Amino acid sequence: MSATGEPILASPAAAPAIRQIVFAVAPHLVLLDACGPLEAFWRAELELRRARGSSAEDIVAYKTRVASIEGGTLPTHVGLPVVVERLDALEDEAIDTVVVAGTFVADRMVLDPKLVAWLARIAPRVRRVCSVCVGAFYLAAAGLLDGRRATTHWRSADELARTFPTVDVDADPIFIRDVRGGRAVWTSAGVTAGIDLALALIEEDFGHAVAMQAARRLVVFMKRPGGQSQFSAALDAQHCASAEFDALHAWMTTNLHGDLSVERLAERARMSPRTFARRYVDAVGRTPAKTVEALRLEAASRALAQSHRPMKRIALDCGFGSEQNLRRAFVRRFGVPPLDYRARFASLNAG
Repeated sequence: MSATGEPILASPAAAPAIRQIVFAVAPHLVLLDACGPLEAFWRAELELRRARGSSAEDIVAYKTRVASIEGGTLPTHVGLPVVVERLDALEDEAIDTVVVAGTFVADRMVLDPKLVAWLARIAPRVRRVCSVCVGAFYLAAAGLLDGRRATTHWRSADELARTFPTVDVDADPIFIRDVRGGRAVWTSAGVTAGIDLALALIEEDFGHAVAMQAARRLVVFMKRPGGQSQFSAALDAQHCASAEFDALHAWMTTNLHGDLSVERLAERARMSPRTFARRYVDAVGRTPAKTVEALRLEAASRALAQSHRPMKRIALDCGFGSEQNLRRAFVRRFGVPPLDYRARFASLNAG
């Protein structure tokens, strides 16, 4: 730790031509937490070779290693064992990035003190330290998240905040890059969010175009910005509601630009407006209007982050009717106007 209590990490100096990325894993590894990012780095490798007009394997951007404290055969939570290296065997090598993958959590997170100690020892020597899902607990235990903003799987966010009160836990974002004193520590939400994290790291290393092509090779629906919520408005509505409104929610997501008034929704649900409004609140826990706004805001935030479409067009396509209505809804929900939101994610725009 520094004199100010801030974790000491390596200065983000120019990265080597070959970036060695070590996935630090523990027993009962959540396989996708490691395999998703591993695949993303490999797809970026393929894209860089294509862009350079060569398929030669001597063009290497990333060298990935998967290692645990004991090494050997490691059990995973899905029952598929994997063979990994020993972490202590890698300590003398030039490591660019460490990624701590998550493990299966039943009731509470149980940490391997040897892995915590290894992270505390290796962190000052590497350019980046990252976590996927509950891997954030290991970073926190090693003192690497003290005073920093961080995220993890939404189901474990409260436990992370209780266990490590010096960490500013935010359960909402897909991933967070917290920069202090010129140093960055990355944390991400659960499971598939590790792919989003890896794509962001690739973008930092090789630019937007390479990251987007890697995403295309992975057939990822879109490259989500870190500030996007872990929670899908559509999935959240389905989780809260009974099956009674599943079909209605699916229809709403494809008709955001149309009439989604209570009267129109009630007609679609084959109920009177009064009966529909009452039953909907009982099932979902919020009014139909709140769900409509959440769905429209989610669609608008995607459009702002992933395109250069004019504000007026986005407002119309997402059902806000006017730029003024879109702006009011954005400020109410996100605390910033739409153009500020777009500027925040300007480097991620798809064009």
